[in-house]
Amino acid sequence: MKATEQTLQQILRALRKVAEKFPNDVEASVLTDIHVRVNQDTGEVQFFDDDDCELTRCVVEQWIDNKDDDFYDQAASVFRGCIEKEKALVDNLSILKPYAFVLEDEDRDSIAELYVADDDTVIIDTELMKDLDKDLDDFFENLLKS
Repeated sequence: MKATEQTLQQILRALRKVAEKFPNDVEASVLTDIHVRVNQDTGEVQFFDDDDCELTRCVVEQWIDNKDDDFYDQAASVFRGCIEKEKALVDNLSILKPYAFVLEDEDRDSIAELYVADDDTVIIDTELMKDLDKDLDDFFENLLKS
């Protein structure tokens, strides 16, 4: 599933609304993560804090009635791309670090950590890590041959 421009705009707009709740000109005093709940049937995306207070919501029309088996993997990739576009905004929320953006399904089960805002931690997109084991095995095999 390739995200449409409308999908990207909706998610970026929702991220900006979350950022409005935690403006960077206020001293960080809140200790929370941002929970992103996605409903595969309705396309609804909701953002919550740790206390289950809703921060914002939107409906991604492209995701309504999506039956793909790898829906959450694809959605995670879309969210990571949007968060990366808004990295400066996301990294400077008035939330005590480290904090994370966590993808959840409609049953509140954690699917993936989308992003960790911390000066020392980086989460790498799974697409970048694809076939890494094989590449490392090939590298070591070639190294031992020489």
